[in-house]
Amino acid sequence: MSRAADPRGRAVVLLSGGLDSATALAWARREGFEAYALSVAYGQRHQSELGAAANIARALGAREHRIMRIDLAGIGGSALTDWSIPLPEEPGSGIPVSYVPARNTLLLSLSLGWAETIGSRDLVIGVNAVDYSGYPDCRPEFIRSFEALAALATKAGVEGARFTVHAPLIAMSKADIIRSGSDWGVDLRMTVSCYQADAEGRACGRCDSCRIRREGFEAAGLEDLTRYA
Repeated sequence: MSRAADPRGRAVVLLSGGLDSATALAWARREGFEAYALSVAYGQRHQSELGAAANIARALGAREHRIMRIDLAGIGGSALTDWSIPLPEEPGSGIPVSYVPARNTLLLSLSLGWAETIGSRDLVIGVNAVDYSGYPDCRPEFIRSFEALAALATKAGVEGARFTVHAPLIAMSKADIIRSGSDWGVDLRMTVSCYQADAEGRACGRCDSCRIRREGFEAAGLEDLTRYA
């Protein structure tokens, strides 16, 4: 990924409060962007990641942090928004039930709207296509397609502006993300990755996200700083 042409250029960074999004925010700050962090309460099982996001935004020097609200629980179809669907605790085949329909499309659309309002042409998202759960909206094809949509669907795009969706972690292993986050100043203890963390942000240690995170620390050769319940 190329460095921003203007070191003071604005970027809207999607910040869930998890390991990947925190590392993506650290990348944006390292690249010289003035970061506008956006978190979304979309009806997920727990809200502790939003508190983590606020702490991370402050710690990494975001210019502003906003929390927006949408109701993906009203759509359903995902174990992350529907408590009647159990979360998987073992690796499976195909796209898992933790997939939230259209989530990244909606989140990037919110960040695109904010970016156009503040004069930003850069969006940052911490998606990963290597050590991930098979989500279709974490692939490079999706990122390229969203850039094409942004050119067609915005006033700025129609007038000739070019929006760039930066996905700096997309080709990294989880171990590489953990090492990079640590090197770039992310306090990994602040991040919440668990799909069903408790009110204090402590991880269950059993869900798919916890498994991938734990294996990432092991592969990185670093102490697992995750707070477990």
